[in-house]
Amino acid sequence: MSKVKITGVGSYIPEVVKKNSDFMDNEFYNEDRTAFTHDNEVIIEKFKAITGIEERRYVTDEMSVSDIAYLSSEKAIEDAGIDKNDLDYIIIAHNFGDVRSDRQQTDILPSIGSRVKNKLKITNPNCVAYDMVFGCPGWIESCIQANAFIRSGIAKKCLVVGSETLSRVVDPHDRDSMIYSDGAGATILEASEDEGGILAHQSATYAQDEAFYIYFGESFLPERETNNGYIKMHGRKIYNFALSHVPQAMSECLAQTDKTIDDVKKIFIHQANEKMDEAIIQRFYKMNDRKAPKTIMPMSIKTLGNSSVATIPTLYDLFLQGEFDHEELQKGDVIMFASVGAGMNINAIVYQI
Repeated sequence: MSKVKITGVGSYIPEVVKKNSDFMDNEFYNEDRTAFTHDNEVIIEKFKAITGIEERRYVTDEMSVSDIAYLSSEKAIEDAGIDKNDLDYIIIAHNFGDVRSDRQQTDILPSIGSRVKNKLKITNPNCVAYDMVFGCPGWIESCIQANAFIRSGIAKKCLVVGSETLSRVVDPHDRDSMIYSDGAGATILEASEDEGGILAHQSATYAQDEAFYIYFGESFLPERETNNGYIKMHGRKIYNFALSHVPQAMSECLAQTDKTIDDVKKIFIHQANEKMDEAIIQRFYKMNDRKAPKTIMPMSIKTLGNSSVATIPTLYDLFLQGEFDHEELQKGDVIMFASVGAGMNINAIVYQI
C-alpha cells in the first residue's frame, strides 16, 4: 500500500494589512444589541491579549476565494514539479465560496473546485474537482480524503487547498469580527514509496448543541437596515469545547502510530485564538505526562489572523520557507496537524516528513 506524502506547498497571503487600530471607530455591540461599557481602546486591547492578533490580511476588492485558491495552487504545483494534468483530484476546502466585495452573497455555482480547475487550465476530464465544507478543519479533512483515495489506489496525485475570504462575511458591529481574515494555502499529496507520510488521522463531529456554536446570524447593530447574515460564534463555548475534545483527538491519533509524544517535532494547529491554542497544547502534553516544549507550536495568528481553512496550510508553507528564525524540519521528523471549527468538527493528522 502506497505511502502518502506532501510533495508541494504554496500559499497566498493577501496584500491588505488591517491593523487593530483600524477598528477604533467601529460601533461594537453585544449579542443582545446593547452597547459595550468600555471604549474601543479597551475593547481592542482586551481582544489582543486574548487572541494574540495585532493585524490581519484582507484580499483586495477584485479578488475572491477561487482566485486566491488558484494562485496558491499554482505555487504548490510548481513546488511539487508535477504536470497539473496528472492530478486525479482537486479538493477545495472553504466555507462561503466566492463572495464579491459589492455583494454579500455566497456563490458556489459552479463549485470552487471547478473554478480553480478552470483557472489552472487543466484539460484532463478525469481530474475530479469538488468542494469540502467542514468548517475550519476543512483542509485537514480534505487531506484525509486525498489520503484515502491514494492509499486505495484510485488516485496518485491530489491537490488540496484551503481558501477563505472571511472579510466579506464579518459584522463590523461584532467585536469577534476582528478575529477573521483572508488567505489560501495549497498542497500536493502524492503516492510515495518513501517511508513516512501520513501515519494516522482522527476526525469527529459533535452536532448536538455544539452544531450551532458557530453560525450565520444577523448584525448586532440595534437598528439594522437589512437581514444580511454574518459569521457569528459563541466564543466561550467554543473555547471549552476545544479544550475538552481536541487534545483527546490528538492523543488518540498519535496512539494509532508507533510514535510517542517525545517524537513530535512540531504541531501545526489551526490559528483560531492564541490563548486557546496554547491551552490545547498544554493539555495535550499533560494528558501524555509531559510538559510542552516552548517551540513546539509555530504561530502566525499575530500578523495573519484567523483565515479558517487556510491557517494551517499557509502556516506550514511559511514555516518551510524559513519564515521562523532558527527553526526547520528534517527528513524523518514527526509533526502533527490539528484543527477545530464549525460543525463542531475536530481532526488531527500525524505526519512524518
